[in-house]
Amino acid sequence: MVTQLSISPAAPWFRIEVSEADWRDEEARDLVNWYGQMLLVRRFEEKLLDLEKAGLIHGPAHASIGQEACGVGAMSVLGAHDKINGTHRAHHQVLTKLLNAELPGDFDISRDAFAEGMDTAIYRLMAEIMGLTPGYCGGRGGSMHMRHAKAGIVGTSAIIGGNPPHAVGYALADRMLGRDAISVTFFGDGAALAGTTYESMNMAAAQNLPVIFFIENNLYGVSTHISEVTRETRLSSRGAMLGIASIECDGMDVVAVHRAMSEARSIIRETGGPVVVEAYCYRHLHQAGSRPGSDFGYRTREEEADWKARDPISQARARLTELGLLNDEAFSRIDSLVTERVDAAAARLTEPVPGGNALRIPDRLYPDPATVDDGIVGTLVELQGARFLDHEQMHRRAVEKLKYVTAASETIVAAMQRDPTIIVMGEDAHQMRGGVSGFTKGALERWPERILPMPIAENGFTGVALGAALNGLRPIVEIMFGDFCFTAADQIVNGVGKVRHMFGGGFPVPLVLRVRISPHTGYGSQHSGDPSALFGMFPGWRIVMPTTAFDYIGLMNSALRCDDPVVLFEHVSFYQREFEVPAGDREFCIPFCSARVVRPGTACTILATSVMVQNAVDAAEECGIDAEILDLRNLDHHGMDWETIGRSIKKTGNVIIAEQTARRLSMGATWCAEIQERFFDYLDHEILRVTGGIAAPTVSSPLNRAALGDTNAIRDTMLKMCG
Repeated sequence: MVTQLSISPAAPWFRIEVSEADWRDEEARDLVNWYGQMLLVRRFEEKLLDLEKAGLIHGPAHASIGQEACGVGAMSVLGAHDKINGTHRAHHQVLTKLLNAELPGDFDISRDAFAEGMDTAIYRLMAEIMGLTPGYCGGRGGSMHMRHAKAGIVGTSAIIGGNPPHAVGYALADRMLGRDAISVTFFGDGAALAGTTYESMNMAAAQNLPVIFFIENNLYGVSTHISEVTRETRLSSRGAMLGIASIECDGMDVVAVHRAMSEARSIIRETGGPVVVEAYCYRHLHQAGSRPGSDFGYRTREEEADWKARDPISQARARLTELGLLNDEAFSRIDSLVTERVDAAAARLTEPVPGGNALRIPDRLYPDPATVDDGIVGTLVELQGARFLDHEQMHRRAVEKLKYVTAASETIVAAMQRDPTIIVMGEDAHQMRGGVSGFTKGALERWPERILPMPIAENGFTGVALGAALNGLRPIVEIMFGDFCFTAADQIVNGVGKVRHMFGGGFPVPLVLRVRISPHTGYGSQHSGDPSALFGMFPGWRIVMPTTAFDYIGLMNSALRCDDPVVLFEHVSFYQREFEVPAGDREFCIPFCSARVVRPGTACTILATSVMVQNAVDAAEECGIDAEILDLRNLDHHGMDWETIGRSIKKTGNVIIAEQTARRLSMGATWCAEIQERFFDYLDHEILRVTGGIAAPTVSSPLNRAALGDTNAIRDTMLKMCG
């Protein structure tokens, strides 16, 4: 028997239509200001295209010409405390949000001059797009990466689908910190089909967060029509499918967008959220540059003409004329005013080329090339005043034996007691009396509302954690298996790994990623990897790898005080082992950038990580070689303790690097290069590396063991080096 099923949305799904009567119902001054803001955005982008043609913009400038009503209408219901982000086409949203943050309360664009802060917003945004020092990100962000947190612009993203999870994170932070604010993420029809966008909508719905997903459906990606890549072209259906209130509107009508956003805000006020808004709109030009799409053959001139007949600025001018609010003289005055302010900003950023009519950028406005690497991570000043403790002080204190997993759980509890902004996110983190590893056991008993279950969507919830970290929370995120980091690679790399540097630095990104690695357990090729090398490629991350319960306590506490993102790798083989730790103390820190000499010696230096530290000790004892063994602990570019490493190399003259992971996934090759650059004159032998094989571990027990570096491999390598 076949039973026909029907689709009945669990939340309202509707379209807003507006008429002249709706325009009459709006405040006259608002209508005039919205028209003026749309015209300002248009003139601003036209100037950008002129600058691009003149070779004064390095990189793309994706114009939003034709979509101004979406930006202006959406911003009309937001305050400076509300957060937004956008994608590569965000000038209209960002410029309007910046202006509104500086707008005098009684401003009327038909009669008033621009306030100084409004002029500054135009100037600094133009400078940013031109890659110049006065820009909001010092010129590092350009057209596609914009941030000004004071105005509620937390950061745009040029990655399609990269920004929605961040906005979910902003909203999560606002809700958990008791703030009355909403977050809005803007993206297009292409991103509406991306996996992270779906993941973000689902997480926002599951957590009932105050976030609006604003889809600017302009029908095209670069040149591909929406109907060519999806059967269901009503993109708001994605929200309805997930039980999210969803609204369609005419994105070429500023009042329609304003009404849709007002309705969305009301729904959030009543239900908590979230809401999807789909605005049907059209970009008049190609993906980038000043030529129309018809020049490239993917749409017709007739289609473009039909949409241009509905141009949002022309429509608004006709409405305002019909309503008797502005005449030709007033329209001319507004146009002159906004054109003048845009031209004034451009004049501050350019100068005539001597002896010609062309313009150039004054050298003084370019960033200093010497600052190219500034701001990747912070200075760790936030750790000053922390109570540091390391192994050599243990003999002065009472100690107790504690399992690694118990130490981890108790450390997280102590940290959450101390800092109410710490939350935990992860798959199954709220179940099984402490998640799959038991690390949330104590926290679940005390603060179950701060342990958030996540769907199986690592890329999505890593992005949510980044957004939360940028808006006041300090998330601990659990990745269940190391290989799953590769499913989250976009947010790990393009999100967390680059966010501070590309936005100019100077703000915290306090996020801790806990990654379990278990290469020895027979889980096979897709659950056995150590992805530390992935993080090592992107210096925005700090990387720590504790080998004892003592190190876990100290390094986790440092990570949870640090304003840089930290990834902490946990080897599952440690979990049930007992280690000595200070009795009753779960709040001490271990300083970053500090390797530990586990075993002093003179014959060779072994730089080891994770389980290979004890394997190296065992190998040295077995073969009777007086090896000096260092537990690196900090594996990132900024945290390598070259002072301790160098002191050991100068003493022994020989270096072995010992890692358990597959050879192509190891970080040792990078360290070899650094050692040779720093300490070549002290080396008596080529640097030797111990790693696993080329292939990832497989399920078969002998093949699993053969794929990993071990005690025997270290012993054989020591004998080869030292005889």
